[in-house]
Amino acid sequence: MLKKALRQHLQQTCQEQDLRQWYDPLAITLSKDDKRLDVQFPHPFFAQWFSATAQVTFESRLREFLGDGYALRYTSGNGGSPQAAPARAAAARQLDYPFGPRFTFDTFLHNRKNQFPVASAKEVARDGRDPHDRVYNPFVVCGGSGNGKTHLLRAIANELSRSRDDNAIFCGAVDELGTRFSGLSASGAGAAQERQQARSRLCAQEVLVVDDLQRLRDLPFLQDELTFAFDHFHDNGKQMVFACSGKLADLDFLSPKLRSRLEWGLIVELREPDLDVRVKFIQQQSRSRNIQLSKEHVLTLAQRFREFRHLQGILVKVGAYRQLVNRDIQDRELEQILRHTDSGKTTSLTPETVIAATAEQFGIPARDIVGDKRQQSIVQARQVAMFLCRELLGSSFPALGRVFGGKDHSTAMYAVRKIKQLQQSDKDMQLLVTDLKRKCLTRAE
Repeated sequence: MLKKALRQHLQQTCQEQDLRQWYDPLAITLSKDDKRLDVQFPHPFFAQWFSATAQVTFESRLREFLGDGYALRYTSGNGGSPQAAPARAAAARQLDYPFGPRFTFDTFLHNRKNQFPVASAKEVARDGRDPHDRVYNPFVVCGGSGNGKTHLLRAIANELSRSRDDNAIFCGAVDELGTRFSGLSASGAGAAQERQQARSRLCAQEVLVVDDLQRLRDLPFLQDELTFAFDHFHDNGKQMVFACSGKLADLDFLSPKLRSRLEWGLIVELREPDLDVRVKFIQQQSRSRNIQLSKEHVLTLAQRFREFRHLQGILVKVGAYRQLVNRDIQDRELEQILRHTDSGKTTSLTPETVIAATAEQFGIPARDIVGDKRQQSIVQARQVAMFLCRELLGSSFPALGRVFGGKDHSTAMYAVRKIKQLQQSDKDMQLLVTDLKRKCLTRAE
């Protein structure tokens, strides 16, 4: 039954001929007790072919079908030995996307105008090559605000995490990187040691993905640290990916050393999404949020908002309103939602906004939510705040850990899953989360 149901789900996006080739020969068993899916190949050669041909598509669709929390294990028909399965899936591993479930190559909508940068990003994310033969290192994505740079960066990080522990990948904005160095002593005997420790922790990562390079204008001290890290990653053949708003040539505040290094690799530009792409984006996001929008509503949004980021924020508001009224959005209600929306401004919703709203709701200080106290009410408030940051901001699990007091990404992963499960069985929790979403979005306006 499971295999048949999964096949029907795959038929929505996969050709029948392809499913006969790579899906039908699989033996699939689901263990609900430990939430694990076992996939057995008919023989080792099929395992190698599947890994190169269909594994990415299969796992992406499988996560949509099963949801969060499941682990996946491949075995081969030669007695069930995991060693015969694809190397990157030899052991059971979670199907989660650590840097945000929305950020995959499959969900990045584009047309021929952005075909080259997307194809290049996929090449960067392709593993298994000689580390010193990375021709796109560094890989730099430029483009206007809201054109999809962050999505592309996180898609790369999510793909690379398939073959390594996501703790081995730094994926965040310049501001997040700055928190690692901003608290260091300015002078004194311990300053040099603190700086060296911070550098060592960053250089211990296997992949460096840094967004919003334009923010270096306000954090000039980070340029030396990025230059130091760049040399280490480049000399050791470790992948680096960067992104900036505008063009790299326009960042006139960059030091000559850092600028020259960034220009060593491949620089691509993401151009503004066309109307047809924006329409598809709205339809995609509406399906994922269970929002029913008429063709007129979709076209109105696509014409009014030209950037993915603006559209994402509006759809979050529409989705929250849809949950509150528990019915489809009417014309008058959509206009009411859009009335005070300025298409030239981005949302000001931040993790701090979410934490403050959650702290107020639970009647506790915001500092306790990001602290280490373990009282039940504080722990639940912290878990709710983590869930909302993941849901409303698309924060990655490692980023959530850093925002909430430097906790491990597994703590954030557990929190998000727990609140998601509680909403299914606890009506009060569902109402609490819905109300908090509304309050967070109201404060961000």
